[in-house]
Amino acid sequence: MSRTVLFVDDEENILSSLKRLFQKSDIQVLTATSGSEALEILRRMDVAVMVSDQLMPGMKGDELLVKARSVSPDTVRIMMTGHGDLPTALQAINSGEVFRFLLKPWENQILRNIIEEALARHLLFRSMRNAEESTLLALAQTIELKDSYTRGHCERVADYALRLAAALDFSEDRSRKIKFGSWLHDCGKIGVPESILNYKGPLTANETETMRNHPRWGAEVATQAHLPAEVVNIILYHHERFDGSGYPHGITGAEIPLEARIVAIADVFDALRTDRPYEEGKSLEEAIEILRQLCGRSLDPELTDRFIQLVADAPVETGPA
Repeated sequence: MSRTVLFVDDEENILSSLKRLFQKSDIQVLTATSGSEALEILRRMDVAVMVSDQLMPGMKGDELLVKARSVSPDTVRIMMTGHGDLPTALQAINSGEVFRFLLKPWENQILRNIIEEALARHLLFRSMRNAEESTLLALAQTIELKDSYTRGHCERVADYALRLAAALDFSEDRSRKIKFGSWLHDCGKIGVPESILNYKGPLTANETETMRNHPRWGAEVATQAHLPAEVVNIILYHHERFDGSGYPHGITGAEIPLEARIVAIADVFDALRTDRPYEEGKSLEEAIEILRQLCGRSLDPELTDRFIQLVADAPVETGPA
């Protein structure tokens, strides 16, 4: 997969600084001093990420980013701007033209982190678009490598969700979408730094906000990859709670798509049963009791009752010790 980044700025000294910043990495850095030159590069080369300055002679950054979307829709676009151009950057983000924005002067580590997030997003999009079953499962397993204690989680969630889907007499096609959504439900975490994913203590407000953005990020990429609506719904809504206290939208009850309510139960159950560095997994009886306590609060009560009947009557696999 491409790890090529194109920086666009009319100041040669800035482009030289950016080249030096990434010269010891495995990232191929390309540069352009104008919007027209950047578009020509996008037509000729497979560029994963483009970072454009806003204030340039001739074609400004926001105009370039709109045109770049047509020329190379897979390229992840980032705007670099000064404080005075923040409204333009925010408008570009809200309109879907820009993935992130960077403030000048940038901090090197923040820039590196954003570039890595953008490259991960590009990889995620390319992998999702090739929606073969083996590819999607491999992608989900790759995401799990960021947190060793979630190894096998996506497959177990899919197994639990499919049991419930079968009990509800879902069609083969609908069940297949449940499986894909279960595998990919946490795909947005590919853009969350491992320092946050693997941190053992309480997160800061900003770190919590970053974590809570992963359903949005994953759903955006799944939508762009033209995955089925049911798969996108699972990715976007699996952290919503039945009483409205979840995220990212705080919706309640039947407003939460059925497939997301199913996967939410499977996700919680597997988390309860899985050993963690700081806590052993719950026994089946303990996990079932916690599910009962969550009925009508976090989880759909009717679906949870059905699920409890299923797991109480059949052995279930637990997570890694």
